[in-house]
Amino acid sequence: MSGLDEGCSDPAHTHDELSEPPLRGLKLASHGVLEKVQQRGRSKCAKCGGSRMFFCYTCCLLVDVSLHEIPVVKVGIKLPVKIDIIKHPNETDGKSTAVHAKILAPSDVTIYTYPCIPDYDQDEVVLVFPGPGAVTVQDMVQRLHEKTDSRSSGPRLKRRKLVNVPADAHATEDPGSGAPDETKSSESRAHPVQRVVFIDSTWNQTNKISTDERLQDLLQVELRTRKTCFWRSQKGKPDTYLATIEAIYYFLKDFHEQCLAQEYSGEYDNLLFFYSYLHTVVNKSKEAGKKEAERREKQRQTEARL
Repeated sequence: MSGLDEGCSDPAHTHDELSEPPLRGLKLASHGVLEKVQQRGRSKCAKCGGSRMFFCYTCCLLVDVSLHEIPVVKVGIKLPVKIDIIKHPNETDGKSTAVHAKILAPSDVTIYTYPCIPDYDQDEVVLVFPGPGAVTVQDMVQRLHEKTDSRSSGPRLKRRKLVNVPADAHATEDPGSGAPDETKSSESRAHPVQRVVFIDSTWNQTNKISTDERLQDLLQVELRTRKTCFWRSQKGKPDTYLATIEAIYYFLKDFHEQCLAQEYSGEYDNLLFFYSYLHTVVNKSKEAGKKEAERREKQRQTEARL
């Protein structure tokens, strides 16, 4: 598992609870607006002028779609933790699903381009990335509570480092939303983790970021039981290596159930709003291509017999 956009398996071989068939059962807003945009075709991004469909993956802006037409996480209805995404500079923007999270939860998600990494408080931040020392979400809660309990017997000087967003980070915040660490929801106060870091990169490029000394002291968390249904497969990697938006979604779902101790009722399903639609489009295209190839082969065999 990881929040990386090329560690994925063939969708036909996934069998997790949301992928039988893939992504069924999600409580999603209507995809009608995306269907209409697809029929109209690509449009130019108002900022960079690039030809885009639905959104500009370079500028993290909607294209030919207005904010009220998609399920954006509004101010006051925040995610339970802040999300930071460290993007590899060589990661192709158009192949990354990280932008989905930024567009759908703009005040809770920040994308940094490596080598830009904030100075994190290791007591309140975790890194979602597989490894020999990685723990489950459930174990994460215990580990961080143990740290809190060990300091409860005496005074503690709380370190709070404000993050200055670098110029090359996609860090557009909603007006009036405040700095990332300015406020905390009541749910956040009940648990130690305040921010979660994901790496956005191909698996062949992960080592440079994951071994960066600025991330070494963070507790690593692994989503061991989740399987990808991403359409960009990478041979030789397990199907528990997730696309970035999948990793964010599954972490939040587990966090909701195991850290907030609340029954999950689809609160974060719309983070997969774009992903689920694109999954359908890609697989329909693959199926159409497969049928066309079968038709041509059948025609070839018929002609060969004549």
